[in-house]
Amino acid sequence: MHPIPQQLTFTIPPHLAGAPVHAAAAELAADLGQTVVARGGAWLDGRRVVDAATPVAAGAILVLRLPPNGCYNEIELCAADLIFEDAWLMVLHKAASCYVSATPWDVCGNLLAALQRFLLARDGSAPPLHLAHRLDRDTSGLLLVSKHPAANAPLQHAFAHGQVAKRYTCLCAGVPTWEQMELQTGHGRGARGLWRLYPLAEVGQALPMGGGRVRLAHTSFELEAAWGDHARVRATLHTGRTHQIRLHMASLGLPLLGDVRYGGPSEHNGQLLSRHMLHATELRLAHPVTGEPLAWCLPAPWE
Repeated sequence: MHPIPQQLTFTIPPHLAGAPVHAAAAELAADLGQTVVARGGAWLDGRRVVDAATPVAAGAILVLRLPPNGCYNEIELCAADLIFEDAWLMVLHKAASCYVSATPWDVCGNLLAALQRFLLARDGSAPPLHLAHRLDRDTSGLLLVSKHPAANAPLQHAFAHGQVAKRYTCLCAGVPTWEQMELQTGHGRGARGLWRLYPLAEVGQALPMGGGRVRLAHTSFELEAAWGDHARVRATLHTGRTHQIRLHMASLGLPLLGDVRYGGPSEHNGQLLSRHMLHATELRLAHPVTGEPLAWCLPAPWE
């Protein structure tokens, strides 16, 4: 079996100069080219193609980005996925195995785009939507979305200044020897751009690969239940770094079940795991416009 390419790269030949990008992609890559353009995965000279009728120039570089597994995500939302809604905010139940926003290969198969389609069908129009925070593709749980510009700046301030309580539950391989654990480390990109942890003393220093500085990652853990070979742990985020809980648990020798990237097992009790076992269970904050205290709780599928 041949590996699936991540992208196809073409130099626009002279005879296609002036042609719309969808036509050029169709000639260079047949039906695949048309599909990629329709999904927003076409990039012309380093910029995503927004309008399929954009003319191409001879010598321009057309990159068709493909989904990593060869398949596009098809995501549709229903009313049951909405946990809360008012004039400014929406709280969604995010399922595992879906991206929250556009990827380099697809602008359609993500939660934000699905929410826009849902609101358009329900209301006849969709307000400007903004993600207040993010969840990894395979993390499920509570996701907060702004639907009014007046909420954006207060939400950004609240998340940046630790005024939002975020708690998660996870299943890990192995059993902690502690009941509670507080962990503070550095966080940033390492070799090949992958996320990693750094010593706490290096927080604020320039990253060795460039592109920013080591930032603080702070998580509190509490053991909730333990079995022979795995445990359920509750995590409270004090900072919101990418993959923070996953990296911290792996650094404690307790990688999440299904989190193959960070050393977790791909199967458990004879069952293949299609995701890492991490779920956003609690979200608490003051309403960004009214100041009213808000709180939501969504138990994990395994609770």
